[in-house]
Amino acid sequence: MPKILLIEDESALQKALQSYLEREGYEMVGALDGQIGLELAEKEKPDLILLDLILPKINGFEVLKKLKENSLTESIPIIVLTNLEDLRHIDEALKSDIKAYLVKAEYTLEEVVEKIKQTLK
Repeated sequence: MPKILLIEDESALQKALQSYLEREGYEMVGALDGQIGLELAEKEKPDLILLDLILPKINGFEVLKKLKENSLTESIPIIVLTNLEDLRHIDEALKSDIKAYLVKAEYTLEEVVEKIKQTLK
């Protein structure tokens, strides 16, 4: 069963995503801020990380940077799932070798799961 780390500070969205992904057969680990997300990435060694960019404590761009600099987490595929949709943010995230950049308002849960399946193939 693939393990996904969801780093998302909106608890209602985190619960909805976790519940949906667990029904789809994924093991879920959740973090409500960037600091906990980094710690869990090292400890849990997930198969994929879903990362918001607007986070408390450590923002998602810094989390991305630290994940890619750490030999324990650098190869974990990352899908950014955020509300930031301007090109500057997208370009900055894409420079970090992410697998996809998804704007929350433009994707259904089913489409997010499909992107996860494609990434984990």
